[in-house]
Amino acid sequence: MISVALADDQALVRAGFRALLDAQPDIEVVGEAADGEEAVRLAVTDRPDVILMDIRMPGLDGLEATRRIVADDRCADVKVVILTTFDLDEYVFEAIRDGANGFLVKDTEPEELIRAVRAVVAGDALLSPRVTRRLIAEFADRAKEPATGPGLDVLTDREREVVALVADGSSNEEIAERLVMSAATAKTHVSRAMIKLGARDRAQLVVFAYESGLVRPGWAS
Repeated sequence: MISVALADDQALVRAGFRALLDAQPDIEVVGEAADGEEAVRLAVTDRPDVILMDIRMPGLDGLEATRRIVADDRCADVKVVILTTFDLDEYVFEAIRDGANGFLVKDTEPEELIRAVRAVVAGDALLSPRVTRRLIAEFADRAKEPATGPGLDVLTDREREVVALVADGSSNEEIAERLVMSAATAKTHVSRAMIKLGARDRAQLVVFAYESGLVRPGWAS
C-alpha cells in the first residue's frame, strides 16, 4: 500500500483528495494536516510515502515545511509533492530546488493525481510533465541564484542528452525511444547523472538542467 498524507488548510480540499485516493486499492490516506507545523510532525511520526503539500498555509507555509522535512534524516523516504494553483509564483520552483519531488495543480484531473502519486513513489517520472515543463520554464530564470555545485563537465555527452530530455518531462521509455536505447539503459543514464550531480530525484535534475543552461526557459519540446 502507498501511504499518503494531506497538508492543506482547506478541509474541503483534503476531504476531496482523501475520498479519491482512499478509493484506490493500493493507496491509503494515513493523516491530514491543516498547516506546515502539523505537516512536519506528521512526516516525522507517520513517515508516509507521499505528502501532498499545499504551498500556502497559515503559520508555517508549505515551502518551509518542505525544507524541514527534506532536511530531517528521519524523513529520508518521504516524498513531498507541492499542491498549487496554475498561476502561482516562483516559490514552486524554489520548493523543487529545496527538495520537493514535484508538484501538481489543484484542479488536476483525478486520474492524473492518482498516476502522479504512484509515479513519485516509484521514482519513475517527474509529476505532470506538461504542466511542470511550462511552469519551470516560466520561473527558472527568475529564481534565486543557486548554490555552486557540479557543472556540465561531470556528465558524458549521452548523460547530457538524457538530462535534457528529463527536463522536457520525458519518461524513461520516451527517452529510450528518442535516443534509440532500451528503457533500462535510459534509467541507468538517469541514475548516473543524479549521482554525479548530487540530485535527490528527477525533479532536481530538471532544476539543474535549467540553471546550468543545458536547456533554456521557453524551449518547446
